[in-house]
Amino acid sequence: MTDVADWWTTRIIDMEPGKIQLRGHSIESLIEQNDFVATLWLMTQGQNPTQAQRTLLSAALVAAVDHGPQAPSIAAARMASTCGVGLNNAMATGINMLGDVHGGAGQQTLTLYQQILTRDEPLETAVSQVIKNYPSKYIPGFGHRFHKPEDPRAKPLMDLVRAHSDEAEIDGRYVAVAETVQQQLSANRPVGIAMNIDGATAVIYGALGVSPELARGYFCLSRSVGILAHAWEQTQQGGRNKGPTPPGYRWTYSEDE
Repeated sequence: MTDVADWWTTRIIDMEPGKIQLRGHSIESLIEQNDFVATLWLMTQGQNPTQAQRTLLSAALVAAVDHGPQAPSIAAARMASTCGVGLNNAMATGINMLGDVHGGAGQQTLTLYQQILTRDEPLETAVSQVIKNYPSKYIPGFGHRFHKPEDPRAKPLMDLVRAHSDEAEIDGRYVAVAETVQQQLSANRPVGIAMNIDGATAVIYGALGVSPELARGYFCLSRSVGILAHAWEQTQQGGRNKGPTPPGYRWTYSEDE
């Protein structure tokens, strides 16, 4: 049976009748001692977090839970809830909307920060060169349709990183990187460019040593809370087959030329 048992190999869970261990910790001890954030870190990083890691991860997760029903993922979940599907289906609909454009900017921003930090030159020069050569005119993590010139979620997250930057497991360099990017993007503009939630949480995930890919996973987990809340609220409100606009409004029909 070795070939069968070795089909899947994991260091995450060991389980047999009457026994569940996650990363070497019994489920009984985790129920007694860990909260959800600590368990999330344990499951994805392989060890329990320090208090600083726990605080920063919790803050990033809280900050990104929701941004209103105009967000495509939330709107999709609410529409799905009116179509006769269950909460799990509505949540999956919303979560599946999180991609490179909507929900993926945190991963892209953290990658940007890391590119800047790997350059062997003064920070201002490194930021200028990376921005200048960025393949898109949109710099991820900066700019917001609603929040100008500041995103209210950014400052408290940055302040938390500063407060813990003296601790060995926290890389405080990401604060300076993000603020330098913001300063350069805002230069010579009448209204500054906001550091948005992706830019700020990328600072936290960078400070925690999280990979860009996993940072996206954390964002999806965070936003799933808002998706669940909106799907449940819509379920309680009722409604059938609600589309993206009220029935009295129509789309624009464009004839072929």
